[in-house]
Amino acid sequence: MRLLRVAFTVLVGSTLLASCAAADAADEAEPVAAADVTGTWGASAVEGEASLDLADDGAATGTDGCNRMVGEWRLGDDGVVFSSWATTRMSCPAVDPWLSLAVAARLEGDHLVFVDKDAVQLGTLTRTDGS
Repeated sequence: MRLLRVAFTVLVGSTLLASCAAADAADEAEPVAAADVTGTWGASAVEGEASLDLADDGAATGTDGCNRMVGEWRLGDDGVVFSSWATTRMSCPAVDPWLSLAVAARLEGDHLVFVDKDAVQLGTLTRTDGS
C-alpha cells in the first residue's frame, strides 16, 4: 500500500510539473519575423477602406480610406513599430483617420492589430495578399 501511495505521489507531481512547463511555453510568444508582416493588409482596392502595404525595405504606404500615407516600419519587441508618418490632408466626411494615429501593431493570426501611443487599440487590418 505504501508503494502505491509513493507511486501516486510521484505521478501527480510529475504531471503538475509537466503542465507548468507547457503553460510557460504557451505564454512565450514566437518572435515576429519580417516575412510575417510584409505584404498587403486591408482592402487596398476598396474606396473608403483603410489599407497598408509593408515593404521589405521598411517602407510603409497606405490609406486611411481617404488620405494617402507614407512612413517607415521596423520590428519591435511585440510586433511592428511605425515612425515618420506623412499623410495628405484631404477632407473626407465619415472617414476615420485611425490608421495615421498608429504607432505600433501586433500580429494576431492573419490580422494586424494597431495601437496608439497609449497602447489603445485603434483598429485591425486583415492580410489580403495571400502570404
